[in-house]
Amino acid sequence: MSFFRDLNLSAATAGFVAVLVGFTSSVAIVFQAAQAFGATPELITSWMWALGLGMGLCSAIPSLLWKQPVMVAWSTPGAAVLATAGLAGGFTMPQAVGAFMASAVLIALAGATGSFERIMNRIPMALASALLAGVLARFGLQAFAAAQTALPLVLLMLLAYLLGRRLLPRYAVPLTLGVAVVYVLARGQFNAGALTLEWARPVFTAPEFTFSAFVSLALPLFIVTMASQNLPGVVAIRAAGYDMPISKIITMTGVVTLVLAPFGAFALNLSAITAAICMGEEAHPDKKKRYTAAVACGAIYVLIGLFGAAVTGLLIAFPKELVLAIAGLALLGSIGGGLHAALCEDSHREAALITFLVTLSGVVIAGIGSAFWGVVAGALALFVQQYRAQKTDTP
Repeated sequence: MSFFRDLNLSAATAGFVAVLVGFTSSVAIVFQAAQAFGATPELITSWMWALGLGMGLCSAIPSLLWKQPVMVAWSTPGAAVLATAGLAGGFTMPQAVGAFMASAVLIALAGATGSFERIMNRIPMALASALLAGVLARFGLQAFAAAQTALPLVLLMLLAYLLGRRLLPRYAVPLTLGVAVVYVLARGQFNAGALTLEWARPVFTAPEFTFSAFVSLALPLFIVTMASQNLPGVVAIRAAGYDMPISKIITMTGVVTLVLAPFGAFALNLSAITAAICMGEEAHPDKKKRYTAAVACGAIYVLIGLFGAAVTGLLIAFPKELVLAIAGLALLGSIGGGLHAALCEDSHREAALITFLVTLSGVVIAGIGSAFWGVVAGALALFVQQYRAQKTDTP
C-alpha cells in the first residue's frame, strides 16, 4: 500500500502532535459545553466517541482518497459558545442536540451551494496569509510564555529544536517531543493517575427542535464555526499550496455532524492550527506525501473515540507547558511563511498588517472570534487604500 511507503517518522509524529495540541488545548471547553446541558459522565464519554470518530474519519478517509492532508477538528469557539449559552439559557440535552443538527444542516448547505468557497475566493492572498499568521502566532507566544511556569522544560525543548533544525531538520519536532517526554517522565511530572482503561459507549439522545434553541444555540454555533474555524482552515490549506475541493469538504463536515449529533458531535470543521502542523515541511519534506500526517492524525482521533477515557487520560496526563511549547515550536515555520507572504507586497502590506494584529489580538465581538474581524478590518483598510489611490489617479 502506497500509504505505508509514503509514511515516515516525522509525518507520524506530526499527526500525534496535532492530536496532542488540538485535544489537550480545548477538551476542557468541550467538557464544559456538555456539562452546561446536564450531561452525565456517560454522555460526556459519548461526546468523545462521536467527536473522535467524526474528526478521525473525516480526516483520514479524504486524505487517503485525494492524497492531500485534509484536517478536520471540532469547533473550539463553538464549544465555548455552547458552554456560555447553555448555562444562561437552561436548555436541555435534547434541545441542544436539535440545535447541533440545525447548525449542521446550515453548514452542509453552505458547502453544497458553494457560497462559502466563493466568498473565500475573493479574499486577497496577502490578507489570507496575515490571517493565518495571526491565528498561529498566538500559539508561538504561548510557547515562550510557558517558560514562566516551566523554564527548564521550555529551554530544553528550544535547545533540542534548534539543534534538531541544525543537525536533523526533518526530525526536529520528533526529537524535541522525545526529549520533552523523557524529561517529564524523569521529573515525575507525568500524571499517570489520569489513565483509565475502558471502551467508550455511544449514547443516543433524541433531538428536540425549538425556536429558542435555534436562535440561541444553532445560529451562533453556525456563525462562529464558519467564521472562526472554517475560514482560517481554508486559509491554511491555500497557504500550504494545496488545491482541495473546499465545498465538498465543508458539505462532508456538515453531513457527518448531522449523523453524529445525537451522540454528541456538536460541530465538525476544517482545522487551522493542527492543519499547519501536518501541512508544513516539518511533517514531510515531500509535499505530496504530507497526507500521511493527516491520516495518522485521523487514526489517533478514531482511537480516542473508541477508547474514550483511556486515550483522553493519556493525552491530558502531559503537563500543559509541554503541549504549549511543542505546538509553538512546530508552528514556527508556518508562522514565518505566513508573515513573509503577507508583507512582501507593498500595495497590501498595511492592510495585511492590520489583519495580522486584529487576528492576533484575540478580540471577540458579538460572539465571533478575531479571525473573522481580522479579515473585515484588513478588507476595509484595503478598500480605503485602493479607493484613495483611484481618486488620486483620476484626472
